Amino acid sequence: MDAYAIIKQTQRQRVSDGAIAPILSDCESATRQLVLVWPQLGDFDSLEYAWWLQREAEQLQAQNITIRAVGIGDRDSGQKFCDYTGFPAGCLLIDPTAELHRQLGLYSGLSLKVPSLSSAQNAWMNLMLMCAGIGSPGTLAEVFRGYRGDRQAPQLIDDEEVVQAKPLPPFKGSFFKLAGGTGFQRPFELATLRLRNMTEVLSHWKTYVPDAAYMTQRGGTFLFDAQGELLYEHRDRGILGFAEDMSNPLSFLGDGSCLNVGS
Repeated sequence: MDAYAIIKQTQRQRVSDGAIAPILSDCESATRQLVLVWPQLGDFDSLEYAWWLQREAEQLQAQNITIRAVGIGDRDSGQKFCDYTGFPAGCLLIDPTAELHRQLGLYSGLSLKVPSLSSAQNAWMNLMLMCAGIGSPGTLAEVFRGYRGDRQAPQLIDDEEVVQAKPLPPFKGSFFKLAGGTGFQRPFELATLRLRNMTEVLSHWKTYVPDAAYMTQRGGTFLFDAQGELLYEHRDRGILGFAEDMSNPLSFLGDGSCLNVGS
C-alpha cells in the first residue's frame, strides 16, 4: 500500500479526548492534508517542528491546509507536548510502539545491540552515537548551524520577546542584535530555542518519554491533495533532519509559508 492508503486506514488515540479515531478524520474539506509522523514527543525534532507550525499557523489556515500529527508516546506525553508547544490536542494522535512508522518504512535509527544491555539501554547508546553523527547524516552540521547562525533563515526570536531558557537567566530577544543584526537567524538564536526545548524535556522526562526503547526512531512528512494524491514527502534520515530545508522547514508548502526570509 502507498502512504495515503496506510494513513487513511489507521486509527490512533487522539490526545484531546482520548478517543480512538482515524488519523484523517474531519479532513474532508481541506484543500491539502499535511500528515506529520513524528518521533518521540520529547524528541528535538518533534518539538522544533511544532514550533514552526505555530509560527506559521495563520498562513497554514489561509491555505486551507489541515494538519494531523502522530507521535510516539502516550496520552500524558501528548497533553504535555500540546501544553508546551501550543500544538492543538485535537490534531495530535499517539502511537506508543511506533507501529505506523514501521508500516510507512521510516528510518528506525541506529540499531547496534550490546547483548548485556536492555532495549532501553541500547536505545540510549544508539541515540548518543546518532547525536555524534553516526548513523545520522547531517546532525552535526545542523547543530553547528544553530550556533553560527544562518542568513538564509528567518529571524526566530522577536526583539521584545523575553527568552526563558534555563540555566541561562531571562533576557530579551534584542540581545541577539549584538551577534549580527536583525532579519535573519542570528548566531546562537536557534541553539537557544533548542536549549529551551531540552530543558523542558529533561524536566519532565518520564512524561515525554514513557518508553525509551523508541528514542532512535525517526519520522516523516507527507502532504496530500484533497483526492489523496501524494504531493510531497520527506523521510527523516537522522536527528535534526526533519525537513529537506532546515533553514525554512515549511518551504515545501509553497507561497504563503516562510515568507520574508533573509536580510
